[in-house]
Amino acid sequence: MPFTLLLTALAEIRDPRRPQGKRYALGPLLLFSVLAVLAGATSYQHIITFIAVHRERLNGVFGTHFRRAPAINTLRNLILALDPADLEAAFRRHARHLDERIDVEGRRTIALDGKTLRGSFDHLIDQPAAHILSAFASDAALILAHQEVTAAPDEISAVPELIAELGLTGVLFTADALHCQKGALNKPPQPATLCSSASRATSRAFMTRWSPCARHSLPSTAMTAWTGTAMAARSIA
Repeated sequence: MPFTLLLTALAEIRDPRRPQGKRYALGPLLLFSVLAVLAGATSYQHIITFIAVHRERLNGVFGTHFRRAPAINTLRNLILALDPADLEAAFRRHARHLDERIDVEGRRTIALDGKTLRGSFDHLIDQPAAHILSAFASDAALILAHQEVTAAPDEISAVPELIAELGLTGVLFTADALHCQKGALNKPPQPATLCSSASRATSRAFMTRWSPCARHSLPSTAMTAWTGTAMAARSIA
């Protein structure tokens, strides 16, 4: 069956609905919503239309028994009631499983970059556009994690937190020039990742802020820490 891993991950999300009167299982309903968005759906009504048009085919492929598409309020209320943290955790588990299945020669590369989501603003309620920091696995072409931040400058403090949450070792993290600012962090992160440096780490500022790097007697082109002063700048824009 296709999308088995994704369906399993979605089924593990906590269902906020009461046990009585559930007509639609949570996992398949969320999966069909994801498929609808991948097919171009941009609203709840588009998702409902996708399920209604392809209902028999979806039932046959995924073994579900939807007699009809859910009402738009049913889908909307369910999605609004879901815990965003549960959704993010489910997608992170799914993405990590897919990433681990990719054979990579050498070190894996993960690009950290923030993007403002098009169309996410709302002038009516004075809501600014959402800004999302993402960890993109370049070798597998997968986004491993998202984290919403207030604006682009907040990426600086959010990046070390996202790296820690991923819990990955032996990978190369890259970021753009925004993270090359002096005094960006209050304390240096743990030297758990490889970082390419284009200059020698002999300055007093480097020795003060990035003492874990200075203790390693490696060439300047392979400093074993995620530095904020001479890191490999890369943008996935």
